[in-house]
Amino acid sequence: MENNKFWEREIVKKLLIVLGITAAMSAPAFAQQTQHFYAGASVGQAKYGDVCSDLPGFTCDNKDTAFRIFGGYQFHRNIGVEVGYADLGKAKFRGTSGSVSVSGEEEFSAWDLVAVGTWPIGTAFSVYGKLGMYHGEAKANATASLAGVSATGSGDDSGSDFTYGLGAGFDFTKNVGARLEWQRYNGFGDAKDLDVISLGVLYRFR
Repeated sequence: MENNKFWEREIVKKLLIVLGITAAMSAPAFAQQTQHFYAGASVGQAKYGDVCSDLPGFTCDNKDTAFRIFGGYQFHRNIGVEVGYADLGKAKFRGTSGSVSVSGEEEFSAWDLVAVGTWPIGTAFSVYGKLGMYHGEAKANATASLAGVSATGSGDDSGSDFTYGLGAGFDFTKNVGARLEWQRYNGFGDAKDLDVISLGVLYRFR
């Protein structure tokens, strides 16, 4: 676990350095900025890192479809800020504890606010990194059965932590583009770390 945290810190430090360098390089060129709002949506797959680590012997489906809608403002061709809401799907588990059969699921969602540093490659391609904070919510429910008798229970948890990601973009026109992206939500409830790989489209209002 400590080794994982070390690499998380290293990734965040590198993203901070890159975003800082980009901001410094962009500052003298603000007279040439192309400011605009944009909005979009993405769909992909979420993977929940350790959602079943406290349930030894249980089977766990730790992947599901994730959706995200987002909007942002581009201050400069290299610097922007973005806010998004993500439905991160459900993790499902099933197993037996003693003679009791248990099944359930945990559902995840999050709001995030990130800074986005973009580096154009040619006229249509770009790569980008993003770093910020999220506030997430996890809702769980489970059913336990014994000798034909069943009982259900539920619970929820919420919290905030940092989120970061990397991606590549392609512009079909000056207004319409596509994204391929990886984003991590750090320390997300029982999932510990939640990763999403997604494909999205965006529209620039300019």
